[in-house]
Amino acid sequence: MWRDVQNCVQHPQEAQCLHVTSNYVVLHGKPENSHNFLLSPTCRIKGIECPFLESPQAVNYWHDAWINAMPGGGVHMKADFVGLGINSQAARQFNQMHIHMAEVEENTQKQLQDLEKAQDIATDPRGWSQHQVPVTGFKGRRTYRALLRRGLDENLFALLDQYVVNPPQTDVMAQQTLIVVPKKVNNAYTGDFYVLNSDKSLHDGTDTCDELLVYA
Repeated sequence: MWRDVQNCVQHPQEAQCLHVTSNYVVLHGKPENSHNFLLSPTCRIKGIECPFLESPQAVNYWHDAWINAMPGGGVHMKADFVGLGINSQAARQFNQMHIHMAEVEENTQKQLQDLEKAQDIATDPRGWSQHQVPVTGFKGRRTYRALLRRGLDENLFALLDQYVVNPPQTDVMAQQTLIVVPKKVNNAYTGDFYVLNSDKSLHDGTDTCDELLVYA
């Protein structure tokens, strides 16, 4: 993947390079279709465990992924419900950081809204680790730590390390998966985002975003 990113930086006109900026490149995911894309930095970052992602110098890659995946965004994604995700070190295939931009099922969106109404989703990052909820995706039911945020202006990697991993540890961060599901009501995105985290230390936990994101 790093070679693909470098190639797009040098040859942005190539068909596989869907959107090239100084900070990131957008590529097709596998399988290649209209609701499966990847955003990868143009600098060398291995993955979720990289401390640089939490620094003030880091680009807000989650915001950039949403800008590209949102209706009318850079990749013209065709999905009724959008999801963004990053895998743990063990679950990923490539050691170049990438955020998946894919589809989530309507039922996943509904479950999250129902959990929010039941006040089972944290609204303060300080309570994120305590709000553990079951969410069923197309691969089955898993447990996630759930947080609701307005906008994507915060550094989600730093929030995860500070309030969930706590105290920050690179080897523990490497075990985490992180998924962002934009809230959608009456066919319109509201500007709120469900931020889900899991790892295999949880009962029915998972270290991959692939349980909720639909690629095929």
